[in-house]
Amino acid sequence: MTEVTQPALTIDALGKKCPIPIIMLAEQINYVPLNAVVAVLADDPAAYTDVPAWCRLKSHRHVGSYELPEGGWSIHVRRNY
Repeated sequence: MTEVTQPALTIDALGKKCPIPIIMLAEQINYVPLNAVVAVLADDPAAYTDVPAWCRLKSHRHVGSYELPEGGWSIHVRRNY
C-alpha cells in the first residue's frame, strides 16, 4: 500500500455538486504551503474526474483518489506553485 501524505487542508464538499468542489479547491489551495496536499472530500461522481482534470489544467498534481467508507472520495491534490 502506498503511503498517503497527511493533508495540510481538508475541504468538505460532500453533498455538493460540481463545480462547487472545484471552486472550493481553487479558492483555498493558495492557503497551504507549496508542495502541501489538499484533500477534497466529494461524493459527486463528476468530481472524481473533474478534480484531476482541473489539476492538469492548473498544473497542480493529482496525488490520488481514495474511497471513503461512507461513500465518495478523498481526492488529494499537491500544490505546485
